[in-house]
Amino acid sequence: MSFLYFTVSKRRPLAARAKRRLFIMTSDLMMAASSGVRSCYDEGKRTAETLTMDYHRGAGVEVRIARIFNTYGPRMCIDDGRVVSNFVAQALRKEPLTVYGDGKQTRSFQFVSDLVEGLMRLMEGEHVGPFNLGNPGEFTMLELAQVVQETIDPNAKIEFRPNTEDDPHKRKPDISRAKELLGWEPKVSLRKGLPKMVKDFRQRIFGDHKEGGAGATPDTTSSA
Repeated sequence: MSFLYFTVSKRRPLAARAKRRLFIMTSDLMMAASSGVRSCYDEGKRTAETLTMDYHRGAGVEVRIARIFNTYGPRMCIDDGRVVSNFVAQALRKEPLTVYGDGKQTRSFQFVSDLVEGLMRLMEGEHVGPFNLGNPGEFTMLELAQVVQETIDPNAKIEFRPNTEDDPHKRKPDISRAKELLGWEPKVSLRKGLPKMVKDFRQRIFGDHKEGGAGATPDTTSSA
């Protein structure tokens, strides 16, 4: 089966002309105020899903919609600003792990192989969605920092900084529809997946598999 990613056109949608499916992936959809600092981010996802369904109903385009929750794994950009990659890179570089606010806000983290499996089942199935694809295992930011400490360096320091505006207090996916209709649920726990990411980051940061080894040269690029 072939898929085309979401595009907006005044003409007949490309996916319809090519007789192919249209597939849209958004991150977890949040219900937030329309005037907040995150509004363009949140409303953009809602708009994309709405237009996708309009093409589906109005032009007969076959579509699939996935809502992707926090995902981690090897080959992520080292300095992309995401919390897992931040913590891992900081711990490897012997820098403090930066926790914003009191660290009690929660996130859920799925390993990349689980996400790929979920997307494949969605694309190959007959259900439109939207489907939440994420790991319902919930961690506070402090708990995540502690797992990173356990995995890399028990002596790593934690540094608290002021929280960002409109930071969601809780993110936990309800994957009941994905389990029922796609037969999918994540298999890799954070403690099993994180070491695979750490191994990849260590190799790319130091270049010789040795943390801070002689002659190690940090990677100055942010590409995975």
